Amino acid sequence: MSMMCGGLGEARDATPEVQKICDQMKSAAEEKAGKTYEVFTAKTFSSQVVAGTNYFIKVHVGGEDHVHLRVFQSLPCHGSEVNLHGVQHSKTLHDPIVHF
Repeated sequence: MSMMCGGLGEARDATPEVQKICDQMKSAAEEKAGKTYEVFTAKTFSSQVVAGTNYFIKVHVGGEDHVHLRVFQSLPCHGSEVNLHGVQHSKTLHDPIVHF
């Protein structure tokens, strides 16, 4: 499926690149949640091409618990920096990833 600029792509299995982004965002997500996660494993993600890329990532955080992260990665010409823009808590494996 082709990506439409500005549109949110379909959810797909997390890649090693997406797990690396999660690893970079773990401490910021823990700070926003006010808790520490022993497990922080990317499961699935969707992406949105804007002036960079928004990643919407479902992350397993232990037991049956999941969180959804919204991470922005700037364009390479702007350093490809990643920043956590939002966290949704109390998610399950079956909750769909949506724009937030």
